[in-house]
Amino acid sequence: MIPFAIDDSALFADRVGKAGIDAAAFARGLAGRGAELARVRAMRDEGTLPLLALPGRRDDLPPLEALAVRMRKKTGDVLVLGTGGSSLGGQTINALADQGFGPPKGTPRLRFLDNIDPATFAALADGVDFARTRILAISKSGGTAETLMQLLTLLPRLEKAVGRMGVAERLVIVTEPADNPLRRLGTRLGATILDHDPGVGGRFSVLSLVGLLPTLIAGLDAGRIRAGARSVLDAALDAPRPEDCAPLRGAALNLAHAGAGRATTVLMPYIDRLAHFGMWFRQLWAESLGKDGHGTTPIRAMGTVDQHSQLQLYLAGPADKIFTLVTLAAAGRGDRAAAAFARDPALAYLKGRRMGDLLDAEQRATAETLIGNGRPTRVFRLDRLDERALGALFMHFMLETIFAAELLGIDAFDQPAVEEGKKLARAYLADS
Repeated sequence: MIPFAIDDSALFADRVGKAGIDAAAFARGLAGRGAELARVRAMRDEGTLPLLALPGRRDDLPPLEALAVRMRKKTGDVLVLGTGGSSLGGQTINALADQGFGPPKGTPRLRFLDNIDPATFAALADGVDFARTRILAISKSGGTAETLMQLLTLLPRLEKAVGRMGVAERLVIVTEPADNPLRRLGTRLGATILDHDPGVGGRFSVLSLVGLLPTLIAGLDAGRIRAGARSVLDAALDAPRPEDCAPLRGAALNLAHAGAGRATTVLMPYIDRLAHFGMWFRQLWAESLGKDGHGTTPIRAMGTVDQHSQLQLYLAGPADKIFTLVTLAAAGRGDRAAAAFARDPALAYLKGRRMGDLLDAEQRATAETLIGNGRPTRVFRLDRLDERALGALFMHFMLETIFAAELLGIDAFDQPAVEEGKKLARAYLADS
């Protein structure tokens, strides 16, 4: 069973007026998308897209769990080096265990370093005990300049604390099974080197060891993440008709709105633990679809925070956006507002209420206000957020992205425009 429900009724004209899609015309168009459903189903059935095999796998998890156990021993911090797809999925999953206030007892703190701001690394050097630190460096190509720079600046500190032999024991590298700078460096140092599947692109790699090794280090259940992903994958690709495939329907709705001038898509979770999920989605959607003049612009907003910063624009600004809210059944959860401190009549509406009651009211109110103002809105409703639910969300949005690329006739898995900037940055360094 899929651990969330989707209500997309407010993407249609009968709910939001002229900013909505005509339901009958959309249904006719979606019914004719059997070829796209068949192509993605064939990718799974024929094994031509390895990421679609990951939800059903379990054989690769025991060795990763054994490594995670070793990495947790006598460890205060694990520094996860990487950028983009090498980092965002792991950050998203880790938020289930550590919401910014420290990890559960008995597990190390995972610190994801995905940028190259020198001030950040200077602060890190002062705040980490390298004698109790391990490094996990992830780069699919093995040539990512940012990841290599991160590692090359941290290795001297690690070596000073634990010696050269200690570096070998405390360094784990994930990269493609090919000759590349990161693999050569790891080999020279005697590090543990794990193979990144060449057939799984970085931004689609969260269900592979890239996302699941940090999951296991954090003490979370990697098998349940994949189980949640499989619930979505099977329901989507075994659907008898295109209209029964939720990710295909979602992709078609996004593109229909884009064609009508609403080419910005706002993802707005009302769950702090999904803050990184919004950033993961932003890369996935933008880098996969922004090609040949195609694509829509993804924005990550956070409820309730961005009710106080962006909602004014969303309600009264340009009608060029569609909205996806991700909500959690929160009523009755959390601490109560203490009656002894809520005697002011202006606080009566909060007196005796739980924090989750306010969150529930605000997420419902935002959805209703957007819809009432003619803003196309869909809502993902979760009863709970755990590994299984998160795996299901990952799979839905990966499939929605893949189907959007199929509908547009583009390759979801390359990023040719990004390479130009990388080459120019290397040229600047070489010339300086």
